[in-house]
Amino acid sequence: MEIKKMAKQGNKEALQVLAKQLVQLRKQKTRSFATSSQISAVGSQAKAMKSNVKMAQAMGTTTKVMQGMNAAMNPQQVAKTMQEFERQNARMEMSEEMINDTLDEILEDSGDEEEQDQIVQQVLDEIGIEVSGKVRTTVGGGDRCAACAVFQMATAPTAHRGALGEASKAKPAAATDDDIEKLLAQLKS
Repeated sequence: MEIKKMAKQGNKEALQVLAKQLVQLRKQKTRSFATSSQISAVGSQAKAMKSNVKMAQAMGTTTKVMQGMNAAMNPQQVAKTMQEFERQNARMEMSEEMINDTLDEILEDSGDEEEQDQIVQQVLDEIGIEVSGKVRTTVGGGDRCAACAVFQMATAPTAHRGALGEASKAKPAAATDDDIEKLLAQLKS
């Protein structure tokens, strides 16, 4: 503002002095910003160095702890302990298996199979099973369809009769060709 006044008055010397002061003031402001940013950079470097020092101290403490653990721990002894654990674990599993087998043998009642056969017999009698090939049974040691079993029982001696229930006992003693053809027709359908 003063520069404009001096320019209007035509005072050239005062105008030059004021212009010089303005230039110096601008330079000083720029230097001040530069110095401020340098101080901030130094502060950031100081913080980074402080972090590095703390990290180095932590690493030193960790190294001491690791050295102590390595001195206290014997790798051969740990391996030996692990092997002994595996051996004892295997022994325990074998003992447990033997005990379970022995208990199963002791607790298994020989009358269970007879009772199971009676229940199967009763169920088959109650539902009046029809020979359609859908029910499977064990006859003569093999796994065969019910129709095949009826056919075998019809043609076999009387010792095997009754394996499928009362309905199968009503079959005639000997199967005819017509009976066999009917059974085959039922199997196909």
